[in-house]
Amino acid sequence: MTDQAVDTSGLAKAPATEEPSGAAPPRFFGRERELKALREDIERAGLDTLAGRKTPRARVLLIAGRPGSGRSALAEELAGALTGTDTAGPAASATGALPWAVPGTGSGDYPDGVIRVGLTDPGGEAVPTERTAGEILGLLGVAVPPGADQDELSEMVREALAVRRLVLLLDDAADAEQVDPLLPENPDCLVVATATGPLTGIPDVRPCTLGGLEAGAAVQLLARAIGQVRITVDPRTAQTLAEECGGQPAALTLVGGLLAAHPMASVADVAKQLHELPDSGEQQPTAARPLARAFRLVHDSLPGAAARILRLLALAPAGLADAHTASALAGCSVSAARSTLDDFVRLGLLRTDGAAHPQYAVPGCLAPMLRALLEDRDRPAEIQLARARMLERTVRRLQSCRAVTEPEGSTARRKLAGLPRSLRFPNAEEAGAWLRKRQPALLASARLAVADGELDTLARRLVAALVRALAVHRGTEAAAPELYGLHGLVLDVAQRRELPREQAAALLNLADLDARTGRTREALTRYRAALDAGRAAKDLYATGRAMESVGGAYEELGDYHRAADWYGRALSQRLTQGERADEARLYGRLGAVHTYAGRYGEALRNWRAAAAGHRRLGDPAAQARALSEAGRVQEYAGRPHDSLQTCREAVELARRAGDVRLQAALQLRLADTLDRLGDPAAARLHRGAADRLLGEEGSTCEIRSASTES
Repeated sequence: MTDQAVDTSGLAKAPATEEPSGAAPPRFFGRERELKALREDIERAGLDTLAGRKTPRARVLLIAGRPGSGRSALAEELAGALTGTDTAGPAASATGALPWAVPGTGSGDYPDGVIRVGLTDPGGEAVPTERTAGEILGLLGVAVPPGADQDELSEMVREALAVRRLVLLLDDAADAEQVDPLLPENPDCLVVATATGPLTGIPDVRPCTLGGLEAGAAVQLLARAIGQVRITVDPRTAQTLAEECGGQPAALTLVGGLLAAHPMASVADVAKQLHELPDSGEQQPTAARPLARAFRLVHDSLPGAAARILRLLALAPAGLADAHTASALAGCSVSAARSTLDDFVRLGLLRTDGAAHPQYAVPGCLAPMLRALLEDRDRPAEIQLARARMLERTVRRLQSCRAVTEPEGSTARRKLAGLPRSLRFPNAEEAGAWLRKRQPALLASARLAVADGELDTLARRLVAALVRALAVHRGTEAAAPELYGLHGLVLDVAQRRELPREQAAALLNLADLDARTGRTREALTRYRAALDAGRAAKDLYATGRAMESVGGAYEELGDYHRAADWYGRALSQRLTQGERADEARLYGRLGAVHTYAGRYGEALRNWRAAAAGHRRLGDPAAQARALSEAGRVQEYAGRPHDSLQTCREAVELARRAGDVRLQAALQLRLADTLDRLGDPAAARLHRGAADRLLGEEGSTCEIRSASTES
C-alpha cells in the first residue's frame, strides 16, 4: 500500500469492464504515513501535560497544504476513521463549502460524530467568526439568537461543545484568529484544521504538511479515472503525466476527467499538451502551476459555449449552482444548462449531490482560477448582465416559492400560473424543500448583490422576496437569525441610496428582533433612528410605530415616565388620524405604565378610555379585558367595592363575547376581591362558576396564573 492518499469520489467512473465483478473501487487510499503521524499527534503529551497542568482545551491537529493537495479529503478520512462514520457521502464531500454534520455511532473516543465548517468563502474572503459559530450551533441543534455578536456566539459554541465528544473539522482556515474563538474548552473533543500554512498563535500545534502524491498513487488515481488498460499500454508516460501534474490530486482529477471524456486520446498526447502549455501571465508559486495548467488545459478543450458557462459559474453565490442558476447566467435553456453541468462533473470541474434536482459545487481550489479567467476573457458589461439575469431568475423563483403556499384563486396563485412551467413548484412541500436546500446560496446571493452596489434595485427585490419566502415556509421565529441579517442588508442599501422610508422599515424590523432577544437598549437606539428616518420620509405609519416602540422599550427598562411620554406622543398622532384600533391599544398601554408607576388616577382614566374605544369598535372581549384592568387599578387604589362592580361588568361582557377563558379568569378575580372584602361564601360561588366554565377543576390554577399575569 502506498503512503499517499486521495479521495476519488468526485471522479468519473472507469468503464464497467475495468472493474472486478462485485468490487467497489477504493474511494480513499494511501497517505498512511500522514494518517499514522496524525494519530500519534493525538496521543502525544501536550505542553500542559508536560508542565503538570490539566489540559484546558481540545487538541488541535493541523493539515497544511496548497489548495488541491487533498488536505480536506485527508481531514475527512481521519475524522471518519476516528468516529467510525462515513464522511464522504453526498451530504459531505459533494456540497463544496457547505457545513455538514455526521452523527456518531455512540461509541469510541468521539461518539458524537463529526461537524465540518468551511472558514473561507469561494470568493477567497475569510468567513466571519459569528457566521461560522452560527453554523456550528445550527448543526448542533442549538437555537441561534438573532443579531448575537461574535463573543456571544463563540461562548455558546464552547458551552455546547463542553458536554459533547466529537471531532470539529475547520476547513481552509485563513489564520489563527478564525480558529481560536471556536476551540472547545473540552479535552474530550478534537479539532482538525486545514490551512495553506501554519496557524501561528494556536499553541501546541504541529502541522502535517502535504506534498504531491508519489508516482504509484498518482498513477492509481489516473487508472481509477480512465481504466487500467490505457495505463498498462504505456506506464512510463502515465508516470510522466503524473509528474507534470506535480502529483496533485486536483490536477490529476482534471486530466483524468479529460482523458475519460476523450477515449481516443492517448495519455502521451495529454502529457505532451500539458508540458507544452505555457504558464499564464500571472506570477505563481511553483507548487501552484501544475493545477493552474491542468485547469487551463481542460477549459481550453471545451466548446466555446460550455467554456463560457464554466467561467460564469464564478458568479454562483457560495460556489453553489443548480440548473436554473447556470441557465440564467448563460442565457440558455434549463435542460441545456443541466446537461452541461453534468458534463463538468464528469470532467472533475464540479461536484454534485446526485439528487433528483441536483446542486453543483465549484471546488474551492478551482474558484480563484475561474474568477481570473472570467475577468480576463469576458467583458465587464457581459458579466454584469449575466449577474443581473441570475438575480432576476432567483427573485422569480422565490416569488413562486412563496406564491405556491397561497390559497387557490388568490392573486398570488393567479400570477404564479402566468410564470413559465420551469419556474413553478408543483406544491408547497417541494417549494419548501428547494428553499431549505438553496438557503446558503440564496443568503450568499443577497449578501453579494448588496455588496456589489451596482444592482441595488434587483438586490432590494431579492432580499424582499427571500424575507417573504423564509417567513412563509419557516416562520418568523425559526428564521429570525437569517431575517436579522437580511434586514441589515436592506438597511445598507437604504442608507447608500438615501431611501428614508426603507431605512425606517429596516430599522424597525431590526429593533423588533433586538427587543425580542433582550437587547432592549440596542433596540431603543434603533427605534429612535427609525423615528428620524420616518420623519424624513414623512411616513406617518413609521413614525407612529417608532414612537410606540420607543415607549415599549422604556417600559421594558422600567422607565415608566418616559414610556408614558412616548405612548402619549404616539396616541396624539393616532387621534389626529382617526385610527380607532390603535387609539384603544395605546390607551391600554398608557394605562399599564401608569399602573406600574403607581399613578392610579391616570391609569384608571386610560383604561376606561381603552374600554370605550373597544366598545366603539364592537369588540366586547377586548372591552372586558380593559375593564378588568380598570378593576385591578381600583383595587390597588383602595376601592374594592368599585373594583367589584367593574369586574362584574367585565364578566357580563366576556359572557356576551363567548370568551369562556376570560370569563373564568374574571370570576376568579371576583372571588379574590370578595375574599378580601370578608365574604368567603360568595367567593366560593364564583370559584365554582369558574370551574364549571372550564369543565374541569384542575384548570383553575392555570387560569388564576393567567389572570395574575394579565
